[in-house]
Amino acid sequence: MAPPPPADLPLAQRIQKLAQTLQFAWFAGHATLLICVTRYAFSWLRMNYYGGMAQFCYRTTFLSAALTYGIVVYKTWRARQKTGAKPANVVSYLTDENVQYLLLALVWLFMPQYPIAMLPFAIYSVFHVATYTRANLIPTLMPPTKVAPAAGAEPSAKPQYTQHPMSDAIGSFVKQYYDSSMSVVANIELILWIRILLSAIIFQRRSWILIVIYTVFLRTRFAQSSHVQNSFSTFEARIDNLIGAQGTPPAARQAWETAKGLARQFHQATDVNKYISGAAAPKKTS
Repeated sequence: MAPPPPADLPLAQRIQKLAQTLQFAWFAGHATLLICVTRYAFSWLRMNYYGGMAQFCYRTTFLSAALTYGIVVYKTWRARQKTGAKPANVVSYLTDENVQYLLLALVWLFMPQYPIAMLPFAIYSVFHVATYTRANLIPTLMPPTKVAPAAGAEPSAKPQYTQHPMSDAIGSFVKQYYDSSMSVVANIELILWIRILLSAIIFQRRSWILIVIYTVFLRTRFAQSSHVQNSFSTFEARIDNLIGAQGTPPAARQAWETAKGLARQFHQATDVNKYISGAAAPKKTS
């Protein structure tokens, strides 16, 4: 993340320099996303899901998400261009988490409404906005103050600065809640997959297209995120406890075991690393 403007500039110039950066557009996109999610929540509580303002906020949420992740992908591409690195192939781009969420935001932008799909993006945006506010916004509006050197200190000693108390509070918040929030995101993404599966079973509009796309997304996240892996493990353990209870019909137990078997087969069949390793393995000579 780029540093804030120099503190010796007038406030108006500092704000102008900050607003002219691509990083500020990224911040504005996340802030807009949070505003839209909050406004949509009020419509949802009033059960006005498909009102004009609710639909506007829902679509703008994913438009903002696509903008923010698109900026990150663009900056990554520009960085590779400047360093002269070898252009990444399609597989490398698709394994990038930012590319995955960019594509998913575009999918949600044009698909029927699933309000729960907004929550993972909103949680990510909370931490992105907090981090940018701490690192750029607060130092621009209220620059760090220089600490008076202690008596007897060497004149050539590096000056010390104190951050605004709000910066310290935001830093503590991010440090304390980030990991647990990522676990919440993983749980929401699993619940969302179940919600889409139920929609596909009853043949809701575009649900079969969506279940395929979201299954690919979640499979990729499972391979890359320990939080998603833990979410699946916890879900499996809870269902095992429910199914293992006395009085559970044998048919329910058999159905659950069949589902687990199919899930493991799908996991093994879609393990890209297995195919890559197999293709790269040298042939044995007789």
